[in-house]
Amino acid sequence: MGDRHFFLAFDCGATSGRAMLGSLKGGRLEMEEVYRFPNTIASRGGRYYWDIDAIKAHFDEALSSLSRKGVRIDSIGVDTWGVDFALMDGERMLLQPRSYRDPYTRGVPDEVFRVIPRDELYGETGLQILDFNSIFQLYALKKEGAPLEKASGILFIPDLLVRHLCGKSVCEYTIASTSGLVNQKTRSFDRTLLDRLGIDGGILPEIVQSGTIAGYLDKRYGLGKVPVVSVAEHDTASAVVAVPSSNERFAYLSSGTWSLMGIETPSPIMTPRAMEENFTNEGGIEGTTRFLKNITGMWILEQCRERWKREGKDCSYDTLVQSAKASSYSSLIDPDDPSFASPSDMVSAIDSFILQKGESAPETVGDYARCIYCSLARRYREVLGKLDTFAPFEIDTLHIIGGGAANDYMSQLTSDAIGRKVISGPVEATAIGNILMQAGAAGLVTDRWQMRRIVADSFPVKTFTPSNGKESKQ
Repeated sequence: MGDRHFFLAFDCGATSGRAMLGSLKGGRLEMEEVYRFPNTIASRGGRYYWDIDAIKAHFDEALSSLSRKGVRIDSIGVDTWGVDFALMDGERMLLQPRSYRDPYTRGVPDEVFRVIPRDELYGETGLQILDFNSIFQLYALKKEGAPLEKASGILFIPDLLVRHLCGKSVCEYTIASTSGLVNQKTRSFDRTLLDRLGIDGGILPEIVQSGTIAGYLDKRYGLGKVPVVSVAEHDTASAVVAVPSSNERFAYLSSGTWSLMGIETPSPIMTPRAMEENFTNEGGIEGTTRFLKNITGMWILEQCRERWKREGKDCSYDTLVQSAKASSYSSLIDPDDPSFASPSDMVSAIDSFILQKGESAPETVGDYARCIYCSLARRYREVLGKLDTFAPFEIDTLHIIGGGAANDYMSQLTSDAIGRKVISGPVEATAIGNILMQAGAAGLVTDRWQMRRIVADSFPVKTFTPSNGKESKQ
């Protein structure tokens, strides 16, 4: 790796996206944000959609800007959130992709279970039951009368954006694995699941493995023949690539809008107890499985911040942390309670939850922030304790990656709660993993452990230990 190589990662989240330029030379990676854009959910007629055309326009502007500056790019990769998709009729979208925040799937899993029993579905797909899994969205669309019979196929969000860049349609494994339609043994779609629900299973595409070159960037961008790589397209899968660990004895917490806590295992864990505890088995790279649980993360705090901003209150992250430290408020919420999924007013939802317990509601911004932070730390302890019982190894470290890794206060609370070492960073784990997968496709790195060594050598991390100085295993 003597020459310097440049890779562009489009890392698109539920509230914002960015284009990150990675520069790799001599086993060290440098990152630069070259473009950032908002991503919002559009509401029309009581239904929630992603504005894919706006995202595409931002991609185009980012690439045009790089072309104008004469920047050389060796390849491009795209990662996004999971489950959501577009119905396609050839090259045309039949309708804009619905957002997983849309309540149209509420109650749908129970209807599906009348046709495909829950234990049978979990026994094949190993996927955590969440209302918005793709299988349930497709059934909900059928109930609404969506033109499923006109669909030639579906494209998950990152593959839809890959198609925009290079004109080729592929379906990458890690993003497909979030659908609730992939057979864990064959690692391919089980089309009979849709057939049994009265939906043509033929709309499900063939799956390609992470690191496949999907095509080459369209000439309209003026950047030359640039490979567009199907990286680990699910953002959490890319983030796990960037965990700076030298061995498998770690759990990860990908902290952002969602908190994804899990372990990397050589094969799925699909026991009756895993189903009862609602753990999920999603695709990792190199044949691994990401055994994890989705936890409602900073979504709760972000929704509170939206209200406080409208009220003119100072709710910067630094202010929230300092106010939380100064607060003595002690009541807690269950972050995964359904009442926090998509309330019209998150502050009121917190009040209602706590008042129903017979306790006093928070009064200040600091009280709310402390309540949310401490509630998340307690939930992390609960989930990690359960992971301990499933893991085929002893978990000695929790790696916090993603935006939440920048919050030292939360990292210390977490270390205190779980009673073991926490390593926080890198913050840009998802984009880093995206870029390292591109480097792998270019033959510059050989496996995920070499990728993780590059992360460890290239980016600073912070280590937190329990405040009482005593580490314990759950």
